[in-house]
Amino acid sequence: MKKIEDAGRIVSFTPGTPLTGLGVAKALDSGHANFKEGDLTDVPLSYYTRLLGMPGLTAYAGFYEVASPKKGEYVFVSAASGAVGQLVGQFAKLLGCYVVGSAGSKEKVDPWKNKFGFDEAFNYKEEQDLDAALKGTSLKALTFYFEKVGGKTLDAVLLNMRDHGRIVVCGMISQYNLDEFEGIKNLIRIIYKRVLVQGFSVFDYYYLYPKFLELVLPHIKESPDCVH
Repeated sequence: MKKIEDAGRIVSFTPGTPLTGLGVAKALDSGHANFKEGDLTDVPLSYYTRLLGMPGLTAYAGFYEVASPKKGEYVFVSAASGAVGQLVGQFAKLLGCYVVGSAGSKEKVDPWKNKFGFDEAFNYKEEQDLDAALKGTSLKALTFYFEKVGGKTLDAVLLNMRDHGRIVVCGMISQYNLDEFEGIKNLIRIIYKRVLVQGFSVFDYYYLYPKFLELVLPHIKESPDCVH
């Protein structure tokens, strides 16, 4: 595996240094009207490793803060079956966007339309031509792409971007285990289409966690899947 030196990535714990991370607290005593002794959380604790944890904040920050989305935009989400991609697609639907997702199996694709509300989805492993696969959807032309894959998917997306579209880069999972990274042939489309490409790290956005909770907690509590 190629070693990537990047201060934005998680590094191993160094003995003798402070531990960092997020946690859930239980109220042992309280003088605050909103909390009473014994309070822990009003949603299942497991949510804090998924939706209310780093994946959820990553999706929120990338979509709302980095992408600056607008109602009615055409959105494509790669790796949409992952914890981040699922949420980006649902945020986009809440905003009133047209959303298409891709993943690597029928089992991953089916729930998007049936459960998560994506407008369209396809299995990229069944597609010989990803450019044709994107053109075969109702996206018309992408205004926003949430990038998690890189490689051939990014190359195909660049052929389908609308003028002044945006690509928000969260990850490139197709590249992580390669000895040599794949080249991207269609980068010149960034110039032709005046596309804005921006990478981000969730570590820069932890200050938004209270704002993130304000948005997602009401939806979680309304969900039939939220069993206490």
